[in-house]
Amino acid sequence: MNSFIVAGGGIGGIAAALGLARKGIRTIVLEQAAELGEIGAGIQIAPNAFHCFDRLGVGDRARSQAVFVDRLRLMDGLTGEEIVHIPLDDAFRARFRNPYAVVHRADLHAALLEAAHATGLVEIRTSHRVERYEQDGSSVTVFCSGREPIRGVALIGADGLRSPVRAQMLADGEPIVSGHTTYRSVIPVEQMPEDLRWNAATLWAGPKCHIVHYPLKGWKVFNLVVTYHNDVKEAVAGKPVSVEEVKRGFEHIHPRGQKIIEHGSNWKLWVLCDRDPVERWVDGRVALLGDAAHPMLQYFAQGACMAMEDGVTLSELVAAHPDELEKALLAYQRIRVPHTARVQIGSRAIGQYIYHPAGATALARNHILRSWSPQEYYNRLEWLYGGGILPPADGAQ
Repeated sequence: MNSFIVAGGGIGGIAAALGLARKGIRTIVLEQAAELGEIGAGIQIAPNAFHCFDRLGVGDRARSQAVFVDRLRLMDGLTGEEIVHIPLDDAFRARFRNPYAVVHRADLHAALLEAAHATGLVEIRTSHRVERYEQDGSSVTVFCSGREPIRGVALIGADGLRSPVRAQMLADGEPIVSGHTTYRSVIPVEQMPEDLRWNAATLWAGPKCHIVHYPLKGWKVFNLVVTYHNDVKEAVAGKPVSVEEVKRGFEHIHPRGQKIIEHGSNWKLWVLCDRDPVERWVDGRVALLGDAAHPMLQYFAQGACMAMEDGVTLSELVAAHPDELEKALLAYQRIRVPHTARVQIGSRAIGQYIYHPAGATALARNHILRSWSPQEYYNRLEWLYGGGILPPADGAQ
């Protein structure tokens, strides 16, 4: 009864459970899958993610599994030439007090999960699909399909894009299908064209399409993520597809870019979805977190980072207000909503004006981005990477 209940055992849910456990608070994590794990492959982890890792006590583990890239590199998908790069060197690390890196999503999830288990305060229950909740002012009862009700002091809905917790709280319908489809592959390093084996998070930007690649797993593999607009109307996740289908959206780009796609194998697709930002994430003793609260397009590479920031912020505030739980959750909402809304909106804008523009708009992008010095880039990223959005370690507000 004295436990928090977390719906969802992904990165955000486990980060929240770990954050609470480090404050001495028990949690029960309810995961609908039969086994815990993360699908997908690589993710980019900016300095704000490392700020969270350190707060959660997994900083050393995360650093040991990450590949530290030297630069963010933007290539012209039509000409094959570099537009600009942002150095991620000592000056970058000094500015943001942490590096920029890439890591396999499953490795990151495993690090958080192992740390959560080690606390002895996190109980994981798989094959538990949360359907609805009830609350009485002092507790929350969670109802799962085919299971006995579970009672706790609060419920954190970290149950993803189609969160049942959000559906009950906000009743705002289905997510927005963007019409952009992402295809993912992981290939051995030796299959990556030798002249493209850069130690960089590289983006090839083209009209209504882009390619991203970077090394993973200690330079054993390359992560490939390619996206194009095909105006699909229905969301699909993890569907295997042929390389011919993937190449269809990139027939207009430079042969160097097309060559990357040809080396991919075992491609799977995801249709990108998000939602408009909302002001309300809290209903009494129930709060939303991660994609359940603020699903966003991938273009800022901040989805997992935002979910971890949510978990750290929520746990700090709950610990700071042990006898005023609803006050703590409202403080969490007040801090996180405007920040994540900025990332949601910014992700859409970056997709339109950085990743996928054509013609004069692309020329304007090139002109603007080439005019900025590294210091100007760092200044423009301070609000996101600097870590100032996180509450003090004691949660004081």
